Amino acid sequence: MNFSSPEINDFIKRSLQEDIGSGDHTSLASITKGKQGKARLIFKENGIVAGLDLALQIMKTVDENLQVEFFKKDGDFVNYGDIGFYVDGSVHSILASERLLLNCMQRLSGIATQTHKIVERVAGTGVKILDTRKTTPGLRLLEKWAVKIGGGYNHRFGLYDMILLKDNHVDYAGGINVAVNNSVNYLKTNNLQLDIEVETRNLDEVKEALALPNVKRIMFDNFSPNTMKQAVLLVNKQKDTEASGGITLENIREYAETGVDYISVGALTHSVKSLDMSLKEF
Repeated sequence: MNFSSPEINDFIKRSLQEDIGSGDHTSLASITKGKQGKARLIFKENGIVAGLDLALQIMKTVDENLQVEFFKKDGDFVNYGDIGFYVDGSVHSILASERLLLNCMQRLSGIATQTHKIVERVAGTGVKILDTRKTTPGLRLLEKWAVKIGGGYNHRFGLYDMILLKDNHVDYAGGINVAVNNSVNYLKTNNLQLDIEVETRNLDEVKEALALPNVKRIMFDNFSPNTMKQAVLLVNKQKDTEASGGITLENIREYAETGVDYISVGALTHSVKSLDMSLKEF
């Protein structure tokens, strides 16, 4: 990822303004102007680190004169007590950077760590773990990047890069056939080339989606592992297959062993536990 892109720079500037506002009056009031010092990032849990390059961009946005020495890189496994980096320079600048870089790194590392756990749980099955659109508003680009750091894959980024006909679309349209045919006509009319995926709720809907040549992927929503095995056999590699709904760390191996191609897991981003770390003076 390009952490100096306009999108990331805008996020950093908006986030710093949200936190600092008219000034870090606590630091300005209590610490002599021009005071120099050092701090280190300490990991307080085991996990996969994500966000070190982003942290550098945050610190350089606050003060380009801050000097940073890294001891870890994004994607590394870290243990309790490991040091991520040293930063040396203006104490006011270090403290102004602290909360934003920790908030970002803790969340992104939590996502990468949780993704890694799930990817490890399905190792050897050939299934690919996908994220969803269940992301924090304004952080989707970063959160989906963290999923990749953890060994997962990105599903669609938004409503603009895939046709995903879910149950509401199908019901409002009047059925799978109608929804897919309408989508094909829409893509043709607007000169768009987007894959079409259909969410199915039972084997009859799987059969209906399977018969439509323009459908690239079929999603099995809230299927039991036994029903999913039947659905995978029914599709017989004629289209890509995806499992979604009701899948946890505890049961994901059973779903992966059905032979499905992808498993999408909203919990990678919507309810992840942050990885504990702190920035301390030394």
